[in-house]
Amino acid sequence: MIKGTAHVAITAKNMDESLKFYTEAMGFKRAFELNHPTTGDPWIVYLNVAPGQFVELFYGGADDNPWKSSAAGFNHLCFEVDDIEAATKQVQDAGYTMTSLPKQGVDKNWQSWVTDPNGIRIELMQISPESPQGKFT
Repeated sequence: MIKGTAHVAITAKNMDESLKFYTEAMGFKRAFELNHPTTGDPWIVYLNVAPGQFVELFYGGADDNPWKSSAAGFNHLCFEVDDIEAATKQVQDAGYTMTSLPKQGVDKNWQSWVTDPNGIRIELMQISPESPQGKFT
């Protein structure tokens, strides 16, 4: 059911410094960016780690968050799945409540969300061939 880790999401305290670290020190390639769906402001920068694997850098730390909505640091963990409906049902059948049922995201991928017992937000994501991730090579 789970295909792999699709991305790790980090809320950047300083986007320029974060980009410098992950591209220069870690060697990740800047892949694409998404703007916020309602404001059009810069929202997420995707860095390619390996085929189909990304680090998402969210604008959001105290230094550059236009919405001041989340603390800098770890944001969520995402697992790529081959069937979003079946993966969601598996979580529900195990007795957990989804915080978000399957829906198509801004990037055109299908996603659902659950929170683990430690309070970590977990995203399940089915990659769409039309998404930036699906098209990125």
